[in-house]
Amino acid sequence: FLRLERGGIARLRSLEERGKGMGKAASIVCIGGANVDRKARLLAPFQLGTSHPVTTTQTAGGVARNVAENLGRLAQPVSLVSAVGDDHDGQWLIDVTSRYVNTSFIVRTPKANTGTYTAVLDERGEMVLALAGMAIYDTVGEEWLKQQWTRLGPISAVVLDTNFPKAVIRSVIAQCRQEDIPLCVVTVSVPKVKRLPSDLSGVTWFVTNEAEAKEFVGRNGHTDDIMKPILQAGAKNVVVTRGANGVAYATKQGETGAIAAPKVEVTDATGAGDAFAAGFLYGVLGGHTVEDACRFGMSSAALTLQTAETVHPALNEHLLQAAYARYFREGGTK
Repeated sequence: FLRLERGGIARLRSLEERGKGMGKAASIVCIGGANVDRKARLLAPFQLGTSHPVTTTQTAGGVARNVAENLGRLAQPVSLVSAVGDDHDGQWLIDVTSRYVNTSFIVRTPKANTGTYTAVLDERGEMVLALAGMAIYDTVGEEWLKQQWTRLGPISAVVLDTNFPKAVIRSVIAQCRQEDIPLCVVTVSVPKVKRLPSDLSGVTWFVTNEAEAKEFVGRNGHTDDIMKPILQAGAKNVVVTRGANGVAYATKQGETGAIAAPKVEVTDATGAGDAFAAGFLYGVLGGHTVEDACRFGMSSAALTLQTAETVHPALNEHLLQAAYARYFREGGTK
């Protein structure tokens, strides 16, 4: 017999209704940044105070947008709520993203230019410096979000990055808590993690990297000691990515663990964290444990690390499943 806690039956009904709502498929809704990424990769070691020969590329970016495209490529119904400028970059972003994502909730505004992210990578593909021109997100307010929310239709889960102002982030968390919608918060950077409220009640999965996790809790320490206060703040699950050192996770139920990273040749690290978040959600929303979902996330990140693109240009379910099997089933990392 299935034992349901108080409110469990109502929650199952609400999820069922949300999934069926008016015959429309429930969508994963990604809320946050959509930027133009410009990357300059050094052809020689970095030195201060001099110019450097580089190769340059332009791709679509923004954490929420990247997560959305990855999920769309993995055959998940996904919508993006964001803001772009009434400019060429904004139209280009919409055109590129709409191949995999419902972009009808992206608002174009004349108040600011489309967000840009400019990264300088060393000759190995690791970031040396990144510059974010994202004043456009300061034009986003709670009323704007409420208007968008009423149009979204059935929602299976929400992904929230930390690009929008504090009030908007708080509003999304409160809305998901009120409607009992699974919520994944994906932190963007050390400065922007400060936009999160201290109360994380309503956050189902808190996906972050080590530096951002330490900034959120306000101290250094071992990863296990950093994850505890995040759970105490109200998050149900915490996942901390640690680059080449792999991933650590902890749950409200007391499960903890660490998984070593697959060894891959890094072409470009940009977008790997977003690919991890999408792969993790693909796993956990597909019914896998947090531990196993982390393996899907790491498989997705490993694929992205081996390409110069922010989102792997050939990503699909088959490719991800094959990577998962290669890295974690066939004598790979356990």
